[in-house]
Amino acid sequence: MARFRLEGSKVLAVTLAGGGDVVKAKNGAMVAYDGEMTFKKLTGGGDGLRGMVTRRLTGEQMEVMQVKGQGTCFFADRASDISLVRLNGEKLHVEASNLLCTEGGLRTGTTFTGLRGASQGNGLFTTTVEGTGLAAVLSDGPAVLLRVSSGMPLQVDPGAYVAHQGDLRQSFQSGVNFRTVLGEGSGESFQVRFEGEGVVYVQPSERNTLGGDL
Repeated sequence: MARFRLEGSKVLAVTLAGGGDVVKAKNGAMVAYDGEMTFKKLTGGGDGLRGMVTRRLTGEQMEVMQVKGQGTCFFADRASDISLVRLNGEKLHVEASNLLCTEGGLRTGTTFTGLRGASQGNGLFTTTVEGTGLAAVLSDGPAVLLRVSSGMPLQVDPGAYVAHQGDLRQSFQSGVNFRTVLGEGSGESFQVRFEGEGVVYVQPSERNTLGGDL
């Protein structure tokens, strides 16, 4: 079984023991390796024909490579911070650009995001990871885990959203955010409201959106 460990906050080291050991990683994210490794580019963003059709229709893009062998492979992406997420049969929803690496047994797919994805210019679908194993998630700055509990909904700027897991429901609304209040916002502003039980991962910076910086 592959072993994941962080080297600092920005490099992921994955040790493979050979045989059937395999991981899937963001294409081009390998920065170094020792031992004997093979790299194969895959069609990412979803498994099988359904995933391919979904990506073609929605623009959800995720270029993935399969890594096999014996030794240690090091992954990083633009000096982004990395968080390890352990799944025990749950499903992780994550922006495709924020997914760095998964254990080979985890399944990836796509799911409908509605207005949140459209407001970010990422299409209407995002990536899902499910099964049992570890996933490595990227963020621009250290990711913050915000817990959502019954009766305590959470509102998130779509530009700061990274991922979420648990029994959460999303709704979308236009509204006023902090930059708009300060006179720095432009265009229509959207927020994502999470309700239920789970965890939302946010980053301490914001990607550009269709309506300008939120």
